[in-house]
Amino acid sequence: MQHCHGMPFGAEVTEKGTVRFRLWAPAAKQVELCLEDTLEVVPLAMTPKEEGWFELETKEAGPGSLYCYQINGGMRVPDPASRFQPQDIHGPSEVVDPATFKWQEEGWNGRPWEEAVIYEIHVGTFTPEGTFRGLESHLEHLAKLGVTALELMPVADFPGRWNWGYDGVSLFAPDSRYGRPHDLKSLVQAAHACGLMIFLDVVYNHFGPEGNYLHQYAPDFFTERHQTPWGAAINFDGKNAHWVRQFFIHNALFWLEEYQFDGLRLDAVHAIQDDSKFHILEELAETIFCHLDSRRRIHLVLENDNNIARYLTRKPNGQPRWYTAQWNDDIHHALHVLTTQETTGYYLDYADQPIAHLGRCLSEGFGYQGQHSPYREGKPRGEPSKILPPSAFVTFFQNHDQVGNRAFGERITALITPEEVKALTALLLLSPFPPLLFMGQEWGSTQPFPFFCDFSEDLAASVREGRRREFAHFPEFNNPAAQERIPDPTAQATFDNAVLNWTHATNGKGKEWFELHQNLLKLRRQWIIPRLAAMRKNNGCYIPLGKQALQVRWQLGDGAQLTILANLGKISIFLSTLPSGEVLFTTFSDLNRILIHKNLPPKTVIWFLKENSSD
Repeated sequence: MQHCHGMPFGAEVTEKGTVRFRLWAPAAKQVELCLEDTLEVVPLAMTPKEEGWFELETKEAGPGSLYCYQINGGMRVPDPASRFQPQDIHGPSEVVDPATFKWQEEGWNGRPWEEAVIYEIHVGTFTPEGTFRGLESHLEHLAKLGVTALELMPVADFPGRWNWGYDGVSLFAPDSRYGRPHDLKSLVQAAHACGLMIFLDVVYNHFGPEGNYLHQYAPDFFTERHQTPWGAAINFDGKNAHWVRQFFIHNALFWLEEYQFDGLRLDAVHAIQDDSKFHILEELAETIFCHLDSRRRIHLVLENDNNIARYLTRKPNGQPRWYTAQWNDDIHHALHVLTTQETTGYYLDYADQPIAHLGRCLSEGFGYQGQHSPYREGKPRGEPSKILPPSAFVTFFQNHDQVGNRAFGERITALITPEEVKALTALLLLSPFPPLLFMGQEWGSTQPFPFFCDFSEDLAASVREGRRREFAHFPEFNNPAAQERIPDPTAQATFDNAVLNWTHATNGKGKEWFELHQNLLKLRRQWIIPRLAAMRKNNGCYIPLGKQALQVRWQLGDGAQLTILANLGKISIFLSTLPSGEVLFTTFSDLNRILIHKNLPPKTVIWFLKENSSD
């Protein structure tokens, strides 16, 4: 079986044995193709077409050919739609024939979203090899754990030897440090063979600061009408925006079709500026679902700091109209404030009544649904979300952002007690929301995951200084000496410290944490997941039991009642009544003591399940 996505740009191998090259360069007067693996690099003139296109079909190139484009007889640039950059972002592009990879997975159609237990991975630090093949060798570990979906942080070609992935510039090319395109396809196929979905994190809000040559020949990719944290916004709504939009729409289709990913996670869509009537997020989702076979399950997930609930709207049949779910930062922030008492930065928004924010998240979805945000200078944030089902909110207490955005990249396991981590784990994995684990979390890893990158020296110096400025307004970093302690994001040691040490997974403590996660996920699979599909809205109801404790009850899709008692504080809470139903799980060793004395000990979570009596 073959999977190829045809595109209006880039290098396409034809059935005639030729290669068709197409570049959108509306600001160029002349474009030539340079084949760099010939004895003499003689530029071949490309024919100008309408709307700023240049095209050439030639027999002089084939799979494996290295090429670049020469603009107006001067600068040579890689293909922005390159399928592979073997010599990094500044080097020549390589012609890739996707038909040469033979897929074997004819029976794979994906998994229902309600089964999603997501495991976030940075390919470069997940294994000592830091490659797609290295990751593939650990798939059995993840399947044994009980996760059902891998989520790869961005793999689009980025500058240098290491990067989080959010500085990609060749959006169709897997980074060569991780392997070749065949290696990534092999990983996807192997994941499916293990019963695992696999998602890819994509960045459509900006290009990285190094290696972006689009300004030289296609400045219409950007607009000064909108500004982002990275400068001029991508042009989704101005002159010549049509082909810009098509570039990103085809990128999404490319990963889903040619690489057979089961879904995408769209990074920071709040930074996508689009005033057109048909927002790019809506067009992208609708095009994907129209283009791909409806029998194959595709899931689209957002990161959106604006908490725009309408993008998660459901159809009458309960299926998403556009996006399946959103990362719910609110629940992470509420849990973080409750357990660490940190209230600086964006945690300020949750400092007043963190248990109320947590209760709102568990019972209604978003914590901020239009309320005024102190961190955002009193501006309202969010839209009402209670009408949405729990499946629309991905829940976590660790991910790459919330760990790596800290100055030293500390995990929550380095900030709170093991008992508190255990309580959060039980809360996360048995709630009706799709949970997300960050790599190494299943063995209680305390390794940092700091921010790291590898730019050219001029830019690297700016990044180092910018990283220190970013934290200068925090009290603990308000002097130069304290700022100097912040790890240099461009140093190899910073990257090396983030590479997971797998020996920790097999020591005594690591095995205990793994078994806890494994057992909770077995309970989730047996008792929770079968009851989620019929939940059309979040019908949770919460009761505060103190400043750091609450009770939340949900009616699941079959009428059963799921209830949590959670005490994240340091003092016991008296319970006037106990929830009805059987105890599904508790983090406290002496359950009878709780049931007899009706006291909920500190750092304790108990789950109750009451079957539907009408069944």
